[in-house]
Amino acid sequence: MAMLRRTTSVLTVFNFLLEANNSVVVMAEPHVRPAPAAFRAEVWKHFGFQCKEGTTDIDRSHAVCKLCQGKVKYSGNTTNLRAHLARHHSDTQLNEQQAKRVDSSQLTLAQVQTHKLPTTSTRATKITQSVVYFICKDMRPLSVVENEGFRYMVQTMEPRYTIPSRQHITDIAVPNLYKEVKTNVLECLALAEKVALTCDAWTSRATESYVTLTVHHITDEWKLESCVLQTRAMYDSHTGENIAALLKEAVAEWRLNIKDPVLVTDNAANMHVAAELAGMSHIRCFAHSLNLASQKALKVPSVDRLLGRVRRVTAFFRRSTIASQQLKQNQLLLKLPKHRLITDVVTRWNSSYDMVDRFLEQQPAICAALLSTEVRKSEKDIFTLTDADITCAEAVLKALKPMKDATLVMSEESMPTVSIIAPLYAKLVTGTEEHLDDTQTVKSIKAAIAKDLGKRYAGDEQDILRMASALDPRFKDLPFLSEAEANDIYFKITDAVVDDLTKQQNQQGEVESPMEETGWSEEVDQPNYEDGPVSTQSPSKRPRSSCALADLLGPTFASTKNNATPKSAHYTATAEVKRFREEPPLPLPENPLSWWKFHEHEYPHLSKVAKRFLCIPGTSVSSERVFSSAGDIVNAQRSVLKPEHVDQLVFLHKNLKIK
Repeated sequence: MAMLRRTTSVLTVFNFLLEANNSVVVMAEPHVRPAPAAFRAEVWKHFGFQCKEGTTDIDRSHAVCKLCQGKVKYSGNTTNLRAHLARHHSDTQLNEQQAKRVDSSQLTLAQVQTHKLPTTSTRATKITQSVVYFICKDMRPLSVVENEGFRYMVQTMEPRYTIPSRQHITDIAVPNLYKEVKTNVLECLALAEKVALTCDAWTSRATESYVTLTVHHITDEWKLESCVLQTRAMYDSHTGENIAALLKEAVAEWRLNIKDPVLVTDNAANMHVAAELAGMSHIRCFAHSLNLASQKALKVPSVDRLLGRVRRVTAFFRRSTIASQQLKQNQLLLKLPKHRLITDVVTRWNSSYDMVDRFLEQQPAICAALLSTEVRKSEKDIFTLTDADITCAEAVLKALKPMKDATLVMSEESMPTVSIIAPLYAKLVTGTEEHLDDTQTVKSIKAAIAKDLGKRYAGDEQDILRMASALDPRFKDLPFLSEAEANDIYFKITDAVVDDLTKQQNQQGEVESPMEETGWSEEVDQPNYEDGPVSTQSPSKRPRSSCALADLLGPTFASTKNNATPKSAHYTATAEVKRFREEPPLPLPENPLSWWKFHEHEYPHLSKVAKRFLCIPGTSVSSERVFSSAGDIVNAQRSVLKPEHVDQLVFLHKNLKIK
């Protein structure tokens, strides 16, 4: 009996401890009632509830296991119940799908990761947009979304994302982004006071001809902005009439009719005709003019012969691996830059300059490589340059260096370049004057450059270039012109300001009366000692000195104010131009746009004219740079792109800004 009591006592303590730890209480076959019908979890097949002692009410504080009669604490979820089954009845198999669920309204981490994002969700839309950005900015093929490596990379980063098809990217995603960016460009152009266009033609790998237009303007913050407008397929011949029609359509589409755009192109005659037919002022690309003049210089017999010899040596090193290896070894021994030799491109004169310059830089290593035993064993006919050739090469570089420097200066896109043309042109023309120490080759080079440059830039085109230089605070003194020529340019600038003021007055309607315009009012400004125009005090309390001053000078100054006349547009324009000419010139390294931003309020009317001229690019380099990008876009993988897709991809590549 004592043993039984001891066992019962131990059992009671054990049950109490288990209850306190939310664990199982072994009961002597309690009556278990099934869980309510609302409890649909799979686990309730193995659990029920017990009635409260002495009542028929269900005790939901604990669930009773039907397998072992254990009592488990129930807190409104099935976590403790599942833990009990896993710990004591591992052989019991629950429904797999239900076993993975913690709650009927929640998903596990694995389920979340495998759940696909809706294509219209914010996350999926953002990823699709980034894919389109990647294709446009990095000039990737549209078919990249079908590449195995790309798909693997995207799926690794976001398994829930469904990669769109190539057709979706081509027909929906890219056009939508194009419309969005085009709207932004239109809004920016609407705020611009004046714009300038550049235009050039190019041929794709698929031998389709395109014409690309770029636009340039100065923002309210005095920053030079450039955008690609369009790239249109040109199926007709490139006559002036056809190009003029394309220009007119572009001006209408981009709402530039009232901007009075200036067109910058190469020196082709059809472009000049197109500008005239389109009613635009025309500026010839100065970089193209420099190229034409330099090409004339390179055709001088002695220079042409020198280029042929240098070209022969560079070509030898390009095809001979032994000579190339010897060149690298000698560069290391002689401590020369590890540069490769350059072979020029006939259509670009600066490549010929770079070829000769690189040859002279590497000339010691070249000679050592050509005299090496390894090279002489493999090559029997080795060509070298003489000392006279080296001297001629040095003279050619010295004569052409100003042309090279001018080309680099004109290739700048963040600063105004049209204002540089007139002073550069004058410097290059005067710089071709012969000197006593010039060799015959140098004299021939200078003569060829002077003859070709001298026939360019005259008439209205010359006036635009000189006016742009006058409005650039770096060149405002116009030292390359005579005093009479400089005064004539500033007279034309004054007329331009007057025209702007007149148009502004016409837009505002009828001109106000002189009294209203100058701010004088007979009622207000006429001395009135009874009312006191400048004091609310009564006459008896007003200071006597004020009355005396009004008695002495009031009629005189009142008469002066009443007879004042408004300043005419010509007077205002002349005064601003005069003050501008008296300003000290800006140092050459400084940015003229920053100067105008700081002085805009001092010259409110002249600054508008400055924007009109300084936004003009001096070259069509911006259009030509599109060709390089377009060549990467219309490549072998995308040679069958439709013209409208080429237009969209080129437009987005140049205008798309990563947010």
